[in-house]
Amino acid sequence: MKKLVALLVITLAFASCKNDSKMDEATTNSESMDLNDPNRTDKQNDGLTLLQGEFVYYADAAVLQTQQEVYGVVLDDKMTELNKLAQEYKKEATDYATVTIRGKVIPKPENEEGWPFRIEIKEILNVSASNPETNNVVKLESK
Repeated sequence: MKKLVALLVITLAFASCKNDSKMDEATTNSESMDLNDPNRTDKQNDGLTLLQGEFVYYADAAVLQTQQEVYGVVLDDKMTELNKLAQEYKKEATDYATVTIRGKVIPKPENEEGWPFRIEIKEILNVSASNPETNNVVKLESK
């Protein structure tokens, strides 16, 4: 039994060290971009994030799904504008539209349900139809 506990402690120690090295690499990569570089454009200095992904608004919930993350979208005038632009590319209310936006990523309040991050849309760059092959919606019909 003592050998099993010792093995478990050693395994946990190695696993935690492995995660720390990944965090160190991420920190090093982000530090390699100099935020005070005079060659950065005004858009690069405004603190907004460029995101491209699949946007859907349905039943008072808006979601932006990128390749890396899923964001809840803050319900405001810009989200309403984006939804109106996306409507022309949707065949059904649950269809997605591919969007490119710039916005402010904010963490979700701890006392609320949902995805860990929200995006507050500040600028809409592009809206287009989604690839129908990637629109994974299951439809139930009765005949």
